Amino acid sequence: MSIRDHIAETLDRSVTRNVITGVILFNAVILGLETSDTVMAVAGDLIVLLDVLCLSVFVIEIGLKIFARGPSFFRSGWNVFDFAIVAIALVPATQGLSVLRALRILRLLRIISVAPTLRRVVEGFVTALPGMASVFLLMALIFYIAAVMSTKLFGEAFPEWFGSIPLSAYSLFQIMTLESWSMGIVRPVMEIYPYAWIFFVPFILVTTFAVVNLVVGLIVNSMQDAHAQESNAATEDYRDEVLKRLEAIERHLSESETRQK
Repeated sequence: MSIRDHIAETLDRSVTRNVITGVILFNAVILGLETSDTVMAVAGDLIVLLDVLCLSVFVIEIGLKIFARGPSFFRSGWNVFDFAIVAIALVPATQGLSVLRALRILRLLRIISVAPTLRRVVEGFVTALPGMASVFLLMALIFYIAAVMSTKLFGEAFPEWFGSIPLSAYSLFQIMTLESWSMGIVRPVMEIYPYAWIFFVPFILVTTFAVVNLVVGLIVNSMQDAHAQESNAATEDYRDEVLKRLEAIERHLSESETRQK
């Protein structure tokens, strides 16, 4: 076994993944402590040192993966994701790029690529995006129609909520999320327009309980499909391993019979 193969095998072991997961979670705690002025005043140097050590572990891990797998490393979307996260952390946070200090917490997202269950969730969501495009288009159409109607109907009396199409769209989004929609918006509107519920209730039924549930259904179906594909792949790998073992046993028996003759 070559050095590259040995490194690749070591990186793929569950023990290595667990260690990297621990470092990621520990680094997340460190980055959270950096936001406390009290903690930084007491142990600021230690926290900065621990953050640098965590980043060094990530850099070494990515470097070993690139060395072990070569150009094929960048053929995996998750590897590219890990590389981008670590690369962002290495960019110096100067005054013009001070926002990068806040982006360092993105290192916690590496837990997704390490944990298979989280990775399956993200893959299911990404797979569902093409199917959700039509649902989002339908939602945008409904919102535009409702925004125009509410601006015409309620804009004069409530310009802060429905004075323009953007304001109406934002108010309708609040209503769709059911955030203070009744006491905060609809009931005050109904004090002047008693039959306004005829507009708002169907809007909530269509958007909140119909269209949004379509998005949830698409994501769930995609996750189930991804899980089924993963299970089928695991079954095929197990079957191939069993066949290889049977072939090895058969060869051993054949060799034994040959030696006995």
